[in-house]
Amino acid sequence: MSPSWTITAGPPQPGPRGKPDLSKPDRGCLDWLRRSSSVLTGSAEERGQHVQQGSGGPLAGKVVLVAGATRGAGRAMAVELGAAGATVYVTGRTTRSVVSEVGRASETIEETAELVTAAGGEGVAVPTDHLDPERVRALVERIDGERGRLDVLVNDIWGADHLLDHPSTVPMWDVPLDRGMRMLRLGVETHIVTSHHALPLLTRRPGGLVIEVTDGTAESNAGYREHFYYDLAKYAPIRMALSLGAELAPLGCAAVSLTPGFLRSEAMLDTYFGVTEETWRDGIVKDPHFAISESPTFVGRAAAALAAYPDVSRWNGRSLSSGQLAREYGFTDADGSRPDVWAYLSRVFAGETPNPDDYR
Repeated sequence: MSPSWTITAGPPQPGPRGKPDLSKPDRGCLDWLRRSSSVLTGSAEERGQHVQQGSGGPLAGKVVLVAGATRGAGRAMAVELGAAGATVYVTGRTTRSVVSEVGRASETIEETAELVTAAGGEGVAVPTDHLDPERVRALVERIDGERGRLDVLVNDIWGADHLLDHPSTVPMWDVPLDRGMRMLRLGVETHIVTSHHALPLLTRRPGGLVIEVTDGTAESNAGYREHFYYDLAKYAPIRMALSLGAELAPLGCAAVSLTPGFLRSEAMLDTYFGVTEETWRDGIVKDPHFAISESPTFVGRAAAALAAYPDVSRWNGRSLSSGQLAREYGFTDADGSRPDVWAYLSRVFAGETPNPDDYR
């Protein structure tokens, strides 16, 4: 498949076919995205309905690796990709018998795999430390041996929130070096190790997609993120997508970076705001900007839309957000809204006081 966007030294330029016409989007994919109300918080009956739907979605027959799928955005992307019919290998360090340095035993990769299967896909949990090249090599060899292909790689590995101080108030030289370097290893090195081992399998056939997950768009990350190591860790996946896009394009594959907005992850809800997904609006009292937050389902559906649409090469090398892709592809968050935190924050940073409801 010849990509419709190519990477140059400057911004992406139209390829031979130009920008695809999205005025008539793929209705089948839209139907799946709209039907797949999140099984992350659904009842047992709702999960059963997903199983009964079968795996005839737009990603049926596709194989996906979501690296870093224990919780948060990674878990939601795995579930929504499964809801679209994919076989999804999910990795992480926290299992039902081992808890990673993050220190949360409440979410495990086994549970993520079960949620993928409940959504209508096939979830396969593989405990993996992505800083261990041999473990990652063995993971990819297993996927190759069992499936013989890899269609989508989602690089969502992070697990370094515990290394952050909120808010960050100290300069780089006062941050303990071992903590800073650990953050870079967890947020950058893991992505490099995983791509190194997985891309030979992904590039065997055209149409492969790499999704580098980060926090913030290229535009929003143009300014300093107020923590030296976090700034580097979250800008690196944007550059990885640009660089990998240039190298993958001649093979008919693509790479993008993808960010959620103000994510209502498990830790954000129970640790930082002391609320649940059902009562999340109570957190607005603590932070008014929480009104523009989104559930993990939203970025999960963004990943599913990217993986399912044949025009994904138009985005090659670019920095994307869940809100931006919702406008393009027509999906919504679990509550039917389309929050766009980055458009909202651009107004806030300009000194304005926008109404969050205008950006949902």
